[in-house]
Amino acid sequence: MDLTVDMFETEIGEALKAFDKFVVCLDKSTPECEDSLKRLVKKAIDAYESRAPGLRHGIALDRQVTVIMSQTDSGKPLCAIYFNLSSPYHKGTPASVGKEK
Repeated sequence: MDLTVDMFETEIGEALKAFDKFVVCLDKSTPECEDSLKRLVKKAIDAYESRAPGLRHGIALDRQVTVIMSQTDSGKPLCAIYFNLSSPYHKGTPASVGKEK
């Protein structure tokens, strides 16, 4: 089966609904997010199709989004889209907070 980004329009659409409703993003507008999702889905498909024998996933990510293609018992893999939660107000890693320089 040749996988294409268009096969995952439902997943991308659901992620965009969540982005519009719940995600505050200072780096991307909704159209930029959609373009980014499509690029990441394409990268995840490429990683999935070129995975080594015995591996079940293809992953692509940027600072805000992670896309995972997971092998299923049917022909079409599962596509999971996660928004990486972060804050522009975060000043450092938990290990470095409170340390004196």
